[in-house]
Amino acid sequence: MTKSNSQQPTGQKQSRPQGTVRYDHSGRVVLVTGGSNGIGLSICRGFSSAQAHVVCADITAYPDSEDHNVVFIQTDVSSEVDCKRAVQAATERFGALDVLVNNAAIQPASSYVRVEDLLMDDYQRMLAINFSGYTFMAKHALRVMRDQQSGVVVNIASGQAHRTTRGVPVYGPIKAANILQAMQWGVEYARDGIRVVSVSPGAIDTPLVRATLEAQGGERELSNRHPIGRIGKPEEIASAVLWLSSQDASFITGTDLAVDGGLGAFGAFADPYTLPNED
Repeated sequence: MTKSNSQQPTGQKQSRPQGTVRYDHSGRVVLVTGGSNGIGLSICRGFSSAQAHVVCADITAYPDSEDHNVVFIQTDVSSEVDCKRAVQAATERFGALDVLVNNAAIQPASSYVRVEDLLMDDYQRMLAINFSGYTFMAKHALRVMRDQQSGVVVNIASGQAHRTTRGVPVYGPIKAANILQAMQWGVEYARDGIRVVSVSPGAIDTPLVRATLEAQGGERELSNRHPIGRIGKPEEIASAVLWLSSQDASFITGTDLAVDGGLGAFGAFADPYTLPNED
């Protein structure tokens, strides 16, 4: 009796099929704030690949100028006038609004301080963009969705919404509020055919995280705090949003999904993982 040629030596890691999911959002109209970079850019690209009509609302231009599935609307989400205009532009151009992704947020390096040292400019800007921006966009998007009797709102929150550390007196508390916004809106509009959820990423490889990487201990340290052993990719957050926005998630509303590499499960009392050797 001969051994199969496919059998691998004991102890050698086998490469197994991983599976994949592809979504079809054809004909759906999706509005993404902060869609020109980082997580928002990956979300726009994901919906575009799924054949949705995507409206990117950001203060900086959308970088994929050849992507004809994406329309850019210059928007300052701290302005309710701009938010209303972005929703109107989406509905006037495409006749509906099926998905709103509240993503635009800032976390300046200068905001990593004790609350007593917090600059009021940082506080006001973070409150205006990270909290009021979500509220303004939802206010006008939910009116459209209620008339349609259908729609999905996704708030991008953060692992910092669930736990905290020293020197972050504003960002995490606002992100916790983003989760409660989604819960409240989800309950409020559940009988109008509208679902509202939030997503809490761990550390994701974005310009926002890169800008404060050293303040967070550097990439090796930050990666090692996640049980999976690395920081996340923007595409991994986009995949969660595409699923939550689809009919496959039709019984999910008013709740938060952690996409954090196990960060939230790892107790402060647990022995730390050994840092990998540097090459």
